[in-house]
Amino acid sequence: MSLDMPVLEIGFVMFSGMTQLDLTGAWEVLTRLPNASCHLLARDQGPIRSANGLSIVPTKLFEECGQLDIVVIPGGPGHLETMQDDHILSFLRNQEPGCQYLMAACSGTLILAAAGLLRGYNCTTHWTAMHRLSSFGAKPVNQRVVFDRTRATGGGVTAGIDLGLVMAATLAGEDVARQIQLMMEYAPEPPFPGRPANQRH
Repeated sequence: MSLDMPVLEIGFVMFSGMTQLDLTGAWEVLTRLPNASCHLLARDQGPIRSANGLSIVPTKLFEECGQLDIVVIPGGPGHLETMQDDHILSFLRNQEPGCQYLMAACSGTLILAAAGLLRGYNCTTHWTAMHRLSSFGAKPVNQRVVFDRTRATGGGVTAGIDLGLVMAATLAGEDVARQIQLMMEYAPEPPFPGRPANQRH
């Protein structure tokens, strides 16, 4: 860790039914920052089961967490219940004033929106949920990664990696982000089109 760079406290919110790649894509990138201290957050110490059955063990409870510099929220089928979870929504609202950035991948954007933290902000989410953002006062943008002031969102499951890389460049400079991408060998060549506008009907 560089002695010239302040430690960045980054918290990844976890909930039952999340999509693990929403979480772990951004985690894989941001944990590679030289000055990052990353935490897996939950309401208790038990493993959190993802939508597809992968369980992840928290490293810190919400109540133990001080002010974070960045909060990351994944999506997944469990976002519907989490949008009504006052415990998590209150945590996000309490963190927001002191955060450098609130980040959300995929339908995690809707959790931020449900907390009232995207009103008036440009943002993106999974293509199946894009139409739901306007009802929360958010401004949906059909892009893979959207930054608007202190909000950063990614559309779709794999966009968490892109979101993490853009955030890494914002925080530590493009050279650092490029090195992270190179070491991950992130050079996607999908075998099929991955967005509805490119698919044949």
